[in-house]
Amino acid sequence: MSNLAGTIWWHVYPFGFLGAERAAHGVGDQVWHRLRDLDPWLDYAVELGCTGLLLGPIFASETHGYDTVDHFRIDPRLGDEHDFDNLINVANERGLRVLLDGVFNHVGRGFPVFADAVRHGPGSDASRWFHLYWNSGDHHPPDAEVFEGHQSLVEFNHDEPAVADHVARVMNHWLARGAAGWRLDAAYAVAPAFWRNVLPSVRAQHPNAYFVGEVIHGDYVQIATEGGLDAVTQYELWKAIWSSLNDRNFFELVAALERHERFLQQMVPMTFVGNHDVTRIASQLADPRHLGHAVAVLMTVGGAPSIYAGDEQRMKGLKEHRAGGDDAVRPAFPSQPAELSPEGWVTHALYRELIALRRERPWLVDAKTEVRTLTNTTLVYHTKSRHDDTQSIDVILNVDEAPQAIPSSSFELLAGQLSGSSDAVPAHCWAIGHLHE
Repeated sequence: MSNLAGTIWWHVYPFGFLGAERAAHGVGDQVWHRLRDLDPWLDYAVELGCTGLLLGPIFASETHGYDTVDHFRIDPRLGDEHDFDNLINVANERGLRVLLDGVFNHVGRGFPVFADAVRHGPGSDASRWFHLYWNSGDHHPPDAEVFEGHQSLVEFNHDEPAVADHVARVMNHWLARGAAGWRLDAAYAVAPAFWRNVLPSVRAQHPNAYFVGEVIHGDYVQIATEGGLDAVTQYELWKAIWSSLNDRNFFELVAALERHERFLQQMVPMTFVGNHDVTRIASQLADPRHLGHAVAVLMTVGGAPSIYAGDEQRMKGLKEHRAGGDDAVRPAFPSQPAELSPEGWVTHALYRELIALRRERPWLVDAKTEVRTLTNTTLVYHTKSRHDDTQSIDVILNVDEAPQAIPSSSFELLAGQLSGSSDAVPAHCWAIGHLHE
């Protein structure tokens, strides 16, 4: 298990969070030192209880950061290398490790090697970096394989050794400057053999580096083990949490937790209820009373939890599948936490309480979850240490219109809400504690 598996990440999408221009075009050579505007937010992340900062893309790109044009340069809309060094220093001073977003499946069309491939044609060294289809007898640019239909995102040819060498050099460069590891964007679109080829040489120089693959669909364990990754993103559990609450069908959540247990036997997945690519949890839930249930699950099952900045303030945002459809979930934040809306601090207190509960129980990172009681609208589960049976907690979730009786002679409450007689969890409430026979 990686020494960063127990990290609780605060996830920031810098281009949105820091109010950067939508596109690099027109910005010119001016450098905006926006990364330094994250400084006052690092204390906020620490006070929340987080121990790591998961950054979205920060490298030079054409628009949103996922159309990279230079992996070795900080995007001037965000700053420069001095701003990056400052961020690493001030984060580390606060005990925060920094995880970078590595976009290594595809690049923007302005990526210099792609421009060289178009210029020099088939048979050139540059052309082997991509999957290109040339139009014979004319001077039109070649067709290229692109990521999920996005013409601006040209996919690498991951069978080309020069691509593997490039990715390894990028990883080593920023790890040497203080990054703790990499989130591998669109890892599900890359053959695991590519990561297996690249990572050993990187780990040889940075043995403590942490690598988590973005995996939306596919065989989580196979991708992680064959790719040599420390973790993958747990989208199955994310979906089951909000969907089971909306449908009042805890059987779906239990099915996901059973699969989650099998994943935990091989790795510690990155768990979440929100990120920069999905509708915010406060908008996703049909009943606002169930937000606490979602956070309670996130903080009481195995995994490396990631909190998307703003979710802890009950921010809303709907993801739409259209151009600009991510804007609502990637807003600009104020210059300092004190300027946040007063309405969000109650939710912040909830997150802070449950993060503290989790940090007091580091064994939760790879804990086993066993179901005690299950109906469509009520769930009681027991989470225990994989290594010490004396370490455990019990969680009661109730989305019914009636109170849920506690299935034991007594219950020692750690967080949540009980009825006045302390023998039931009220309607649409939850509780974490210890069941006693």
